[in-house]
Amino acid sequence: MTVPADDAAWDVVVRPRLTPYVAYAAAFVVLVAHIAIGFLLKIKSTGVVFQTADQIAFAVLGVILAGLILLLTRSRLRIGPAGCSVRNLLGDKLIPWSDVVDISFPIGARWARVDLADDEYVPVMAIQSVDKERAVDAMDTVRMLVARYRTDSSAS
Repeated sequence: MTVPADDAAWDVVVRPRLTPYVAYAAAFVVLVAHIAIGFLLKIKSTGVVFQTADQIAFAVLGVILAGLILLLTRSRLRIGPAGCSVRNLLGDKLIPWSDVVDISFPIGARWARVDLADDEYVPVMAIQSVDKERAVDAMDTVRMLVARYRTDSSAS
């Protein structure tokens, strides 16, 4: 396995397995449905007069919705000496080890979370319960690295 240059500074990079496939399929279905409906708008008169601009707008709406669905494929968790880097739908957040209390996967939760002080947390959509055994392996790796870096940062 080759590690991209920007991932070289990180000990582990975790991404979800099943969610991207579902997101790609859903985005494709939404896009195709909007384009097909756009073509069909002017086939038969229903009393409403649709223009070519309406057809184009319907297809553009499909592109926008498909793009929003594809945001689900961005999830990533990187762990290294600098801390935990969590990327969910919109943002990427680097959490230094001094702020990390633990990384947990509460019972019944859909994804893991980085526990912070004062009962705050950051969701980690990269480790999801639907990934089953892969999520368990990822959490084992993450817990091992958290234990290593939390003791390193507390010793300094």
